[in-house]
Amino acid sequence: MNIITNKHDLLGALQIVNGVVEKRHTLPILTNILLAVDNGYMTITGTDMEIEILSGINVNADTDGLFTLPARKLFDITRLIEEGSQISLQVETNNVYIKSGRSRFCLGSLPASEFPVINPIASTLSFKVEEGIFKGLLDKTLFAMALQDVRYYLNGMLLEIRPNLLRTVATDGHRLALSDYTSLIIDHDMHQVILPRKTIIELNRLLSYKTESIGIEITSSYIRFYHSDFTLSSKIIDGRFPDYDRVIPKNSTKQVKVNRIIFKQALQRASILSNEKFRGIRLLFSHNQLQLQAHNPEHEVAEEDLDIDYPFDPISIGFNVSYMIDVLNIIDSEFVILNLSDENSSVLIHSLDDVSSRYVVMPMRL
Repeated sequence: MNIITNKHDLLGALQIVNGVVEKRHTLPILTNILLAVDNGYMTITGTDMEIEILSGINVNADTDGLFTLPARKLFDITRLIEEGSQISLQVETNNVYIKSGRSRFCLGSLPASEFPVINPIASTLSFKVEEGIFKGLLDKTLFAMALQDVRYYLNGMLLEIRPNLLRTVATDGHRLALSDYTSLIIDHDMHQVILPRKTIIELNRLLSYKTESIGIEITSSYIRFYHSDFTLSSKIIDGRFPDYDRVIPKNSTKQVKVNRIIFKQALQRASILSNEKFRGIRLLFSHNQLQLQAHNPEHEVAEEDLDIDYPFDPISIGFNVSYMIDVLNIIDSEFVILNLSDENSSVLIHSLDDVSSRYVVMPMRL
């Protein structure tokens, strides 16, 4: 089989699928990608057995067929070929010969029959959402996902579908991020699925703030995203996500408005002298003033004073400074609201003029 394509098209498709392919794997076939030519269209598939990404390009081919190639090697070859070059692939039984200009390569090919694919399953729920809106939901919550937590259901993100509402929630047990999108086009009963961390990272990498729609299909064990440039299928985490609503403070007695940039910069300066392991910082609220205090085992101390509107009783509360900075980095408004109750209660943070995204940070003892 002989295939002719160009660097621009092939590299674009490889960039989409290569993110999911493992560089090293006990199954050699999983370091390869599957290339399937059918009637002048070549579909490229990468998988790690949990996630599968498909992309495709138009090619000139003298016949149809399937073959596999090492993902990283093919990507590096294509990336380094001169811009605007034509690329030809000559597929033999165990090898594929690649030519472009005066460059020639011979890559080994594993049998396409060994390549694992996710077979289509009838969906139980499907809907469409604007690409940019869905990416926004991911951007505002993914930082709070757990990393290699023994509670495996926290190593991902909850996608919750309600009538006219789409919600993402992530937590690592110390902080929680929640973001809502109200939509009249979603007409389904409440449904929850937990998407693996790697799936979220790949989706966030591939999506952009565009207005075109993406299709989402959910089955009993998989979720599939249909985009004009790719199709991503992923296993769903089989577990029960915590009852996040119980964690969100409901009746906070103190609402404090602070300038986001000034507050974040003060936290960053004070954090320099916080304990490198625990990253604790104390917030002391008194009449119209907020003092930040940090110290470390070397008995070094940092203090920052901020003028705020605070007419309530004094309160002193400790937080992980990194968690607070993460939240302030995600919110993009000029002012944020800190909803407080007492030194043992979590703080609820949201934008002054938008509560569609809310963040909870648990206190810590200092």
